Amino acid sequence: MSDPGESVHLTTERLVLRRFTPADVDELVDLDGDPEVMRHLTGGRPSSRQWVEDTLIPCYLEHYRRYGDLGWWAAHERAGGDFLGWFEFRPTRDGERDEVELGYRLRRAAWGRGYATEGVRALVRRGFTGSGVERVVAYTMTVNAASRRVMEKSGLSFVRTFHEDHPETIPGSEHGDVEYALTAGQWRAREAGAGSAILEP
Repeated sequence: MSDPGESVHLTTERLVLRRFTPADVDELVDLDGDPEVMRHLTGGRPSSRQWVEDTLIPCYLEHYRRYGDLGWWAAHERAGGDFLGWFEFRPTRDGERDEVELGYRLRRAAWGRGYATEGVRALVRRGFTGSGVERVVAYTMTVNAASRRVMEKSGLSFVRTFHEDHPETIPGSEHGDVEYALTAGQWRAREAGAGSAILEP
C-alpha cells in the first residue's frame, strides 16, 4: 500500500484523499472481493487482480496525467491511516471539465459512519470552487437506498429513473437506475443561504 501522505488531493475532518499508485493493487482487489460491497455493481462478483493491474490502475493514472485534480482518489482514515475505499470525481466527456461523475466505494467497516457524505461534500466543494466544474452527476441502482441517501445528504437532487441493457442481470436491476445531479449555481445558492442563516440573530 502507498503512503497516505503521498500525493494528497485533499483532507477533511476524518479523511485523507490521495492519488492511487500501482502499489495499491492489493487494497483494490480486497475491496472488490467483498460480495456486499459489489452487490449493487456486479451482483457480488469480485474484480480480478489482472483487471485491477492491467485496466483499473492504468485508467486512474491516465486521468491524473490528463486532468490533474479530477479522477479517482484513495480514501484513508485521517486518524489511523486505514484504507477505506475510494471516491470518483472525473469528467463525463473526454477532454472536458465542466461536468463530472461522482462515485464512491467503501469497505463495509466504513459504512454507516458518514464517511461517504463527508468525502462527497469535500469533492463537490473543491470541484465548484477550484476545478472549473459546473455540474456534478451521480448514478446508482434504484434499489440502492444507502447510496441514494448519500447523494441527497450531499445536496444532489433526483433527476430521473432510467433503464439500460446491462451485460448481466443482477438482483434489483429490473427496477432500473437513478440519476442525481447538482449544478454550481444551485450549490452556491445553498451555500449563500446557509451563510445568511448563520449570520441572522
